[in-house]
Amino acid sequence: MKPLRTIIIGMILGLIGHTTLAADEFALLREEKIGNLRIDLPEKEVIKTISCKEKRGPDKLWDADGAYHQEWAYADCGITLDMVSEKKRGAKKIASITVFAPSTLSTRRGIRIGSSMQDVMKAYKPYWNKEESDANHFIAGSIYGGLIFSQEKKKVESIFLGAAAE
Repeated sequence: MKPLRTIIIGMILGLIGHTTLAADEFALLREEKIGNLRIDLPEKEVIKTISCKEKRGPDKLWDADGAYHQEWAYADCGITLDMVSEKKRGAKKIASITVFAPSTLSTRRGIRIGSSMQDVMKAYKPYWNKEESDANHFIAGSIYGGLIFSQEKKKVESIFLGAAAE
């Protein structure tokens, strides 16, 4: 299995300059949750919500948004969070969420790891971005803000919520 970041970077490179977004395409990003996790959830709430052992990466300044990003990984729960702050070592909030096996968390529409891609289509068809999706990735919303369902053998292998591109 290729790392999700590698897949997303490849998709971004193929799509740069390709899509113009309407403002309502970000509604999904604002409304969606995976379990009790959502974009902009403050770190204090994250700590209360996830009980698995956490491994934090270093704070890294991203040129793309001028903010500090830190990976919080919960391998035993199948969760990786991109946490963001305005200042190095500042108060953080969730910028993106990735879940993978053994996660049992589901989206607001009941999709989880192992769900069929047919169920993904039923649940997210109104948000389906045909132009950005491919044979292995169903994109609901946009790579600029939405859900990316990665699949293997027609089953959801990972779910990404957030902006995969700036």
